[in-house]
Amino acid sequence: MKNVLLTALLLAAMATACADRGERTLVILSTNDLHGKIQRLPQLATAVGACRDTTDRVLLVDAGDRWTGNAYVDRVAEPGRPIVELMNALRYDAATLGNHEFDHGQAYLGGVIDSVARFPILCANLVSDTCTFPAVAPWRIVERAGVKVGIVGVVTNYEGPGHPAGNASSFAGLRFPDPQQAAVAAADALRRRVDVLVLLSHMGDDRDAELLARESRYDLVIGGHTHKLRDTVVCGTQLTQTYKDLRNIGVTKIRLKGRKVLAVEYENVPIDRFAPDSAMQAAVDRYYADPELNRPVGRFTAGASHVGLANWFVELSRAKTGADVGFYHYGGVRLDTLAAGGVGQAPVYDLEPFSSHVATLTMTPAQMRRMIRTKYNEPTREGSRIDLLSTTPYTIIVDSATGKAIDVRFPTLVEGRPYRVAISDYVFRNYKDLTYEEGRIEPWLLTDLMLEALRRGPVTPDNRAYNEVWRLVACGE
Repeated sequence: MKNVLLTALLLAAMATACADRGERTLVILSTNDLHGKIQRLPQLATAVGACRDTTDRVLLVDAGDRWTGNAYVDRVAEPGRPIVELMNALRYDAATLGNHEFDHGQAYLGGVIDSVARFPILCANLVSDTCTFPAVAPWRIVERAGVKVGIVGVVTNYEGPGHPAGNASSFAGLRFPDPQQAAVAAADALRRRVDVLVLLSHMGDDRDAELLARESRYDLVIGGHTHKLRDTVVCGTQLTQTYKDLRNIGVTKIRLKGRKVLAVEYENVPIDRFAPDSAMQAAVDRYYADPELNRPVGRFTAGASHVGLANWFVELSRAKTGADVGFYHYGGVRLDTLAAGGVGQAPVYDLEPFSSHVATLTMTPAQMRRMIRTKYNEPTREGSRIDLLSTTPYTIIVDSATGKAIDVRFPTLVEGRPYRVAISDYVFRNYKDLTYEEGRIEPWLLTDLMLEALRRGPVTPDNRAYNEVWRLVACGE
């Protein structure tokens, strides 16, 4: 109880208007990249309730990626529905689309928007040419106790290319114009009609900063997609992001006098400061009472790192297919670690929530080199890192002057020789510069391979990194 009272006092201090006559205060509570982490919604319910108890000028908004990352949300008859229903109960005022909203296909997402969500889903850079997906509003205007707030939504189109990250089939018939241009056009339409202008952006903090370098009419940008903690001012506009998985709640206090914004103050408040709300906890517990997902499967003899989990994925795929070489993409491993001890079905599906199949290809080292180099050189958040992990050693050679990969060396492979390669079907379908002689998607789901391995006996993870980056530096530098 003491924790709840302290929390209420904290938020009350943020929400209290200044004593000067004519000043008003608006509080915007924000989340992003929830990824189905409904287990933290009871604390969010307490935070939201405490703030709403202090002022009637409160908005609650989300910047995308509400599901994909929790089996209790993703592995149900209607995937994603649990978190949307709980967000309805929290009375969200608006949200934008993230790339993972499309993971179950646009037709399914359209049904959720039409029939389940009781809060508006906004996206100013989505054009639908298909009957399976409804047109969504680019923005909405909300009034809170005399303060008019314009809320605009945009989603990334940078990784597709031309659409959000994900399987291209999920976006057939949809167009995603440039999100920065859409945000500028929305500001043209709304700025004079509202007191406060807010952008819900799921294009990444780097792209948000690019936008704010040329667009100053937004009072606040609430970001997502890149899983960063951001509390910064770019060219006069507050840019925020709360990391991911509801570890924090964003709290923005905007002070106005008349229609003029006097100040914008932001804080990322850790969600564990709040005691859980009992009613929301009971609702979450009902979703977690799934006997199938709670059934134990096997155990890990030691803790696994993110690299160790990727190595496990690679070896399972390679062994099942009889491949010589295996790769798995960094972003496809959705847990950072897995502790030693018992493992149930739910963590397996949390590790790989995409129902990915194994794919096999015949590739030479030159073709593998081209695939790895192209991915490293992408101007996206997946570039400039080791994205394709493998237990077959390789080194990416990077020119320090340009930051670009210029070569990839495979010390254990023979140049010109064809190798059987195992990868995920996501890489097979979507990665650029992927060339091969023969390729197909196999019938095996990676999650099934993991469950089979756990049932056979204890798994000992291999946390060694087999892949590295060398930077060439010119003499004298």
